[in-house]
Amino acid sequence: MNLEEIKAVWSEMSDQLEKQKKLTNEIILKMTQERYSNKFQKITIIESIGAIVCFIAALYVLLNFGKLDTWYLVVCGIITLGFMLILPTLVLRSLSQLKNLKITEGSYKDTIVKFSRVKKNLLMQQQFGMYGGIIVFFTSLAVFAKMFNDEDIFLNQQEVGLYIFTAVVLVLLVLFTRWGYNCYKSITSSAENILKELE
Repeated sequence: MNLEEIKAVWSEMSDQLEKQKKLTNEIILKMTQERYSNKFQKITIIESIGAIVCFIAALYVLLNFGKLDTWYLVVCGIITLGFMLILPTLVLRSLSQLKNLKITEGSYKDTIVKFSRVKKNLLMQQQFGMYGGIIVFFTSLAVFAKMFNDEDIFLNQQEVGLYIFTAVVLVLLVLFTRWGYNCYKSITSSAENILKELE
């Protein structure tokens, strides 16, 4: 085998190695994309179910809005409706942006910047949901008491049982929202670690 033949064989082997390396990188990126997207699968399903429940409750409030016969019940109704319609929509939008982030498009830095921006928005929405949920708990209590029982809880003297029930539900709500927020932090941190593996 002369020198020219050796060079040709070497060049061909080099081209094949380069193609194999490129193919391996593509496979790794696709697998990473799948692992990344799967991180948000379960939470997206849970949030979608929660959003459907909120939208059904909001529809009920809208259909019965005429029963809110005082200015403060109308304000409670508007706050409740706003929360039940806007927050789930924003959260689902942010989750979709995170889940569908294409790690194969653009540079690593661009991907991390996009991820960080959407992650920050999502966690802010969750924090707002934690604190806003406490307020909406009270506004929705007033709204649904009026719609179901034609009772104005601001004017009528309430039984001790209602106060105990409200306190227990409020404690459970706080615990549940804190747990949910920690789950979001954990999921987004785990997804961020997958992205950092690409560096």
